Amino acid sequence: MITRNLFMQGIYHFQGVGMEKPVPLHSELSHYVPDGVVNQALYFRGGNSSGELIAVVLMRNGVPMRYFPIGAKGDVHVPLRVVEDIEGGSAIELHLAAPEGVNGTVVIDLGMVEH
Repeated sequence: MITRNLFMQGIYHFQGVGMEKPVPLHSELSHYVPDGVVNQALYFRGGNSSGELIAVVLMRNGVPMRYFPIGAKGDVHVPLRVVEDIEGGSAIELHLAAPEGVNGTVVIDLGMVEH
């Protein structure tokens, strides 16, 4: 079985539109899982420069799959113990939820494997 490591990483500016309204951050933070392949998210690391709680949301086919809250001026490292298979043909992307009007920068590192 051939495996391939994938990463969604970067530093992105954001402006919040509401905690209940996750929005895409950047087109770089999306991935289409090829047919015949299984994707698994293994860990998430993130940092938040703003003075408010934010959440990075892992979306699968437009539906929230995992929430990663990051505290005000804080960071988080989440090794995923429960790993779900994301089947081929799925679109995955990272969105961000932040209180309306809050500006900041988020650092993102999502590690995945495909096999």
